[in-house]
Amino acid sequence: MAEKPQPVRVLYCGVCGLPAEYCEFGPDFERCKPWLRQHAPDLYPDLLKEATEKEADKAADQLQAVGISGEGGGGGEASSGTLIGAALGPKQEVKRLPGGKIKKKEKQEVVIEKIIRNKRKCVTVVKGLELFGIKLSDASKKLGKKFATGASVVKGPTDKEQIDVQGDIAYDIVEFLTETWPNVPETAIFFIEDGKKVAAA
Repeated sequence: MAEKPQPVRVLYCGVCGLPAEYCEFGPDFERCKPWLRQHAPDLYPDLLKEATEKEADKAADQLQAVGISGEGGGGGEASSGTLIGAALGPKQEVKRLPGGKIKKKEKQEVVIEKIIRNKRKCVTVVKGLELFGIKLSDASKKLGKKFATGASVVKGPTDKEQIDVQGDIAYDIVEFLTETWPNVPETAIFFIEDGKKVAAA
């Protein structure tokens, strides 16, 4: 007589609720990783390697911080205080993208793009003013008053805020930006023409 089939026991993730072998395809794999390391190490052996590498990097960073702050030679007690401060101080976490790539700091540049809608209507898009410490709401009001047109702050396709100004003011806007905000140099202003970035200066 044939053996009676036994039900399959499925291990569900305690964080996302998916079966453990499908966590990597779930909404937040990063949050699941500690739970998976502890409860399902055989499913994801790479996570264990990654955890040991992170711990080794962390220890090396702490050793470097201790070595750098210890070189001051300011006296025994004072230098030991800086050692403790360096080891316990808030660490700056580096923003990493999927695949372990480090996110680059954004260049300070203003990008101006002209978008034509409905064959005749034109919108000038200004991106990157916030990188120079300019409030976008104030900038949109000033642009609207200067060029007597509608200007608003909207979220762009990359979820970054940008200013949409009605009308084709792309070449007039450069002089206005450099005069109104002197900390925006003309060399940092670029146009997008035919899909290529062209310097305004």
